[in-house]
Amino acid sequence: MNLADAYNPDLFRQQGHALVDLLADHLAQAESGTAPVLTYAEPDEQLAYWQADFAQPTNADPLPLLTNMIQRSIHLHNPAFMGHQVAPPLPLAALTGLLTGMLNQGQAVYEMGMTANALERIVTGWLAKKLGLGAAAGGLLTSGGTLANLTALLTARAVAAPADVWTEGTTNRLAIMVSDEAHYCVDRAARIMGLGSAGIIKIPTNDRFQMRTDLLEPYLAKARADGLTVFAVIGSACSTSTGSYDDLTAIADFCQAHGLWFHADGAHGGVAALSDTYRPLVRGIERADSVVVDFHKMMMIPALVTALIYQRGTDSFRTFQQKAQYLWADADAQDWFNSGKRAFECTKLMMSAKVYTVLRTYGEGLFAQNVEILYGLARQFAALVRERAGFELAVEPESNIVCFRYAGQTSDPAQIDLLNSQIRQRLLHKGQFYIVQTTLRERVWLRVSLMNPLTTAGHLAALLDAIEG
Repeated sequence: MNLADAYNPDLFRQQGHALVDLLADHLAQAESGTAPVLTYAEPDEQLAYWQADFAQPTNADPLPLLTNMIQRSIHLHNPAFMGHQVAPPLPLAALTGLLTGMLNQGQAVYEMGMTANALERIVTGWLAKKLGLGAAAGGLLTSGGTLANLTALLTARAVAAPADVWTEGTTNRLAIMVSDEAHYCVDRAARIMGLGSAGIIKIPTNDRFQMRTDLLEPYLAKARADGLTVFAVIGSACSTSTGSYDDLTAIADFCQAHGLWFHADGAHGGVAALSDTYRPLVRGIERADSVVVDFHKMMMIPALVTALIYQRGTDSFRTFQQKAQYLWADADAQDWFNSGKRAFECTKLMMSAKVYTVLRTYGEGLFAQNVEILYGLARQFAALVRERAGFELAVEPESNIVCFRYAGQTSDPAQIDLLNSQIRQRLLHKGQFYIVQTTLRERVWLRVSLMNPLTTAGHLAALLDAIEG
């Protein structure tokens, strides 16, 4: 095929119709739960399959290839998908992704992303209001919670550190304080920033896997005695392994008393603020200096779309201070419409369109419904676990994450660990359900993240039956 034919609108129309039909059939089958949630293949086997495929002659009809991609992937819209914290995307949001892929707008400079930058301003403003962050709040969208948390901590360092690190560097031994149950990306961000192991002060958690805020004072005193300059405290809303919420109000009080930056990692659970029922879980988040929320976790948007919101929107301009004359006439101007001044990405995806389209079409109530269905489902599942002989619950769930295990008649901890690891592997290879495992207090637990609002109590009972089997 020559290049002009590859751009042919009629060919695109034909291929597009065929692909939408294919995806609609996939969606119907996945939502019915009649097919496996995945057909597992070992890594080398999967690679060999695609290497053999790549060696085949080209085919002008892409449909067989796209069909294979679907069949050999995990199916998030299957109600038996209960594994990682990734949403089954709304079909409308995925369709908007097709549009943004075709438009291919960057956002670093206004004229390359006129609509996307305006929509981002509206979406981040809407979320800031829902979080209760106040009229001066503002922020940006970026590619995932890892990048958003790193950006927030860079801002915290720029604002709170004793020197202008961006231009002068620093020899100060900087540090952050964070729960030992926080997401690994916070640890990674700190190491990228050069804080080292000593600069990541991990606060122990209580029996509910929440930060022990009563230890913040003595840990800060010890850090200072050791010559460390603590500049930020990170609260988890919620933690990754168990879905537990830190006491954000207590962290806010501590940070206010000591002049420290308070960052709330709400990548997964910050959306509780959208629900009248579960909003108390994030009480205190409105006092955070910065907050991260993933739209691709609990808000049904295709990955990756993450909001980073600042209590004071002007702080977002203090993270990066580079001059790029070919991009901006005035590098120091705080213009919201040139996204590249505040984000790592230069050619940033038009991610705001997906969120905006869902809000304009369905309204914000759809997001609240999703939170309430999934959080409620976790509580139903916890009740089912408690009722079954031989099962144990790690902790009562606060979010839509539940950690549990099957002990049967065994009391030996090592045997229970081995048993649950084997159960997880057998479930993976059978493909009937997809769950994961985690380690809590050095013990192995099975873990479900209930991400699909079409999952029911019946599916959860069937999972427990399969585990017993």
